[in-house]
Amino acid sequence: MEVSRIRALRGPNLWSRHLSIESVVVCTEEETSLARLPGFDVRLRALFPQIGAIRPTKHDDEPSMAHVLEYAALGLQAQAGCPVTFSRTNSTDETGVYQVVVEYSEEAVGRLAMDLAQELIRAAADGSSFDLDAALKSLRELDEDVRLGPSTGAIVQAAVSRGIPFRRLTSGSMVQFGWGSKQRRIQAAEIDRTSAISETIAQDKELTKKLLEAAGVPVPKGRPVSDEADAWKAAEEIGLPVVVKPQDGNQGKGVTVNIVSREHMAIAYKAAAEISDEVLVERFLPGADFRMLVVGSRLIAAARREPPLVVGDGVHTVRELVDAVNRDPRRGDGHATSLTKIRFDDIAVARLEIQDLKPDSVPPKGMRVILRNNANLSTGGTATDVTDDVHPDLAARAVAAAHMVGLDVCGVDVVCESVLRPLEEQSGGIVEVNAAPGLRMHLSPSFGKGRDVGSAIISEVYAAGDDGRIPVIAVTGTNGKTTTVRLAAHILGKSGLRVGMTNTDGVYIQGKRVDTGDCSGPRSARNVLMHPDVDAAVFETARGGMLREGLAFDRCKVAVVTNVGLGDHLGLNYITTVEDLAVLKRVIVNNVSTDGYAVLNAADPIVAGMAASCPGQVIYFAADHHHPIIVTHRAQGKRVVFVENGHVVAAEGHFNVRIPLAQVPLTRNGTIGFQVENVMASVAAAWGAGIDWNAIAEGLATFVSDSDNAPGRFNVFDYRGATVIADYGHNPDAIAALVKAVEAMPAKRRSVVISGAGDRRDEDIRQQTEILGDAFDDVILYQDACQRGRADGEVVALLRQGLEGATRTSQVKEIQGEFVAIDTALELLKEGDLSLILIDQIDEALAHIAKRVAEAG
Repeated sequence: MEVSRIRALRGPNLWSRHLSIESVVVCTEEETSLARLPGFDVRLRALFPQIGAIRPTKHDDEPSMAHVLEYAALGLQAQAGCPVTFSRTNSTDETGVYQVVVEYSEEAVGRLAMDLAQELIRAAADGSSFDLDAALKSLRELDEDVRLGPSTGAIVQAAVSRGIPFRRLTSGSMVQFGWGSKQRRIQAAEIDRTSAISETIAQDKELTKKLLEAAGVPVPKGRPVSDEADAWKAAEEIGLPVVVKPQDGNQGKGVTVNIVSREHMAIAYKAAAEISDEVLVERFLPGADFRMLVVGSRLIAAARREPPLVVGDGVHTVRELVDAVNRDPRRGDGHATSLTKIRFDDIAVARLEIQDLKPDSVPPKGMRVILRNNANLSTGGTATDVTDDVHPDLAARAVAAAHMVGLDVCGVDVVCESVLRPLEEQSGGIVEVNAAPGLRMHLSPSFGKGRDVGSAIISEVYAAGDDGRIPVIAVTGTNGKTTTVRLAAHILGKSGLRVGMTNTDGVYIQGKRVDTGDCSGPRSARNVLMHPDVDAAVFETARGGMLREGLAFDRCKVAVVTNVGLGDHLGLNYITTVEDLAVLKRVIVNNVSTDGYAVLNAADPIVAGMAASCPGQVIYFAADHHHPIIVTHRAQGKRVVFVENGHVVAAEGHFNVRIPLAQVPLTRNGTIGFQVENVMASVAAAWGAGIDWNAIAEGLATFVSDSDNAPGRFNVFDYRGATVIADYGHNPDAIAALVKAVEAMPAKRRSVVISGAGDRRDEDIRQQTEILGDAFDDVILYQDACQRGRADGEVVALLRQGLEGATRTSQVKEIQGEFVAIDTALELLKEGDLSLILIDQIDEALAHIAKRVAEAG
């Protein structure tokens, strides 16, 4: 078995909406059926008993080694605790070749699972060993290392529950919510509205105290110290016991409380100095340690924190008791688990000494042995929820402290005897204010009720009803995609929206190109969705990007499928039939939002049939207003776009809008049929996106198909009284549409310049010139810059074969080089002639033609 082309599908894709790892698997003849591998299944289940029954996707298929890889990769992740359920193995038209797709929750974990599954299969095949426990441990450890921590994860989950899209910006905890101009960002539990100044204040414990004191909030007496001797001096001034903390620390790092001796002070000062150059000594407030979580102007949650401790049993040493507690599966080494392991360090040893204990002491049964006085979960403490018990005056104090510092999400540390009474009644105080507070103690307290603090933070970021989305229009099809994208984006721009657009020419933000090349894939689309100056987005969504990575978005407002026709790029990436291609193109329809629209070509039966897959509504378009699908859909009171009496008509029930084609320059008074189709698709897309009809009409009237506005899309030039048309048509359907369009234009003699893309099937290349041979007098064949795997002259030979038996073509020339071919065609032109130039290098060829036209005067 050989596994190749492993890639991550990072959005909705051909197979499902799940994030998945896809690989191509080549099996030997014996490996295509497990029945031909005696003993393999027994050895496999001995190594991995939890793999379960291996069932092919299609009932008439036999289980193969590829299916084993599928079930092993999925099962290993599931056994490691990853929430994955989807997998699939698809046999291709090549014998023994399969596509294996396995869901992942974290890409790195999914890739590792695929590698480990191969190791498992090799071990089962040759009878060697496989360490299942080690494999699962490596998956769990990697998952814990790369997944979001509990605080950030809770916020993200709350966003997902509200339908707000998200994207991790780093491998850490920085996350973007929403798209374009509606985006917001968080870092752990800190939101983007929090200022750097507020964060700096929160880190400066002394400054925080001064501000809180000014606001009348009770705080413990204390001061900064310069060294250990000064720290002890401050302790004596304040009165023992005291607390030592770094002045700009967080998460309880370097904090030691209840210091009563010079020896303990030495250890505490050293721990604080390792965190910060500036150390603070404060009076120790008696009572319990409470954390109040403030979000906006509300107290959302409160917890009583206990320091890390063990309870003696009269048998085991302190160290042994700590080891036993740390074996609790809820305890981990970092913040990814609900509890953290208790640290056994110098501070813990010093705390034991105060209790007349050593690490090897055996405490009597029932004795509470404190390992640290600060109760942070990050040092091994526990938490009990007390949210419902907090006195309103105490809650108000916590909110006032957060506002004084300027934090939107704030962890307020309070020391008092009880949260049932105001601070002033019990000599309590606020000892610390924290930016980016940890949420673990509130989400999964050791005791008591967990609180949905993630939703509270998301509600602070986004108002009720706001999902952070901008309108997204996705366009796919065999032909017309780029023009439809450009026209739809132009219309949206006329409505006042700032539009981001991707297509095969580049990435555009508000009409300005910011990236060049073929940008019709998901990476470019994701970049647009990250741009803060984009109010709406229109994406050309090509087959290659969907196959390679899936979609850039989880759902779109409008999905447009212009056509499928005879298809394009068939025979590549196991898309061998028009039906296969339609399933792929249908992916954007599958992922329309429930309040969105699929815009479908009613005249293309395969496209029209995609309506059943749309979660939202459907807008059909077709030039023929008598088309049965148009008539039926309109009779049902649903949206349709069609052509009638020289007008584009949009109708829904008794509502209709009519726009004269004479006022749509792109269509040349309605004579260019394929442009009329592009206009209908764009009108329907803008309608589905909620654009005003005045803006739609203005957009249609002001969009011109020139080399600047729509390069390579039926760009017309006047050359010495002859008509020159430059177009990027590159498949039989496009060629047929172009022929129909130019036949409507007067000409004495017609010529065409054409090459062919080497990554098409032989029959597709030949068919292009079969169509052209019946419509043009002169044909100039050229070999383009990139043969895409073909030998020199091979594509031109196929094009010439297509001209055999041509009914009109009387002259054929073969030229080496695109620009030489263009020059040759121009030299042959006489007044009244027409030449269709099918360009390959769009920008360069258009610039060359424009230069020649300018030189001709």
